[in-house]
Amino acid sequence: MAGNRAPGQGRKPKPNAQKKASGSRHVKQDEPQFTSINNAEAPEWLDDMAVGMWNTVCPELCGQKILSATDLHNLEMFCIAYSNWRQAQIEIAELGVTLIDTMMDPEGNIKEKRYKNPACTVANETMKQVSSFGALLGLDPASRQRLIGAGPEKKENPFSKLLQAKK
Repeated sequence: MAGNRAPGQGRKPKPNAQKKASGSRHVKQDEPQFTSINNAEAPEWLDDMAVGMWNTVCPELCGQKILSATDLHNLEMFCIAYSNWRQAQIEIAELGVTLIDTMMDPEGNIKEKRYKNPACTVANETMKQVSSFGALLGLDPASRQRLIGAGPEKKENPFSKLLQAKK
């Protein structure tokens, strides 16, 4: 039934490294291998908050051999989204969730109009971006588990040896 799905629908395929780690028999032999990164400096054009996040996350990803040369753009976008989210949150903290616009009507009465702080929309959108790019990099527990695989190799069952001996 999977062949009838439109591209992009259904479960995302597991990377080969994850399949190997989990002991799967369905490892593709022709999956491309990309250059692993041991360390990467933050791009010069990132702001201080984005650089701070880069310096926090990049060593962790490199230490686990998760980051490859083809992932650097995801790390950049994650750090930019994080910085934009933080800046929006700072503005919300300073100005509030709603803003007040005062104006005078034709009769000379002062009218107040409340409206949503646009930083709330920015915060909401960038929070989704942080979550999305973070998941691609394995920065949340569920995504990290998918990257890690099934854990340590299982110990051999002594009863299976007995069954094999009888065959």
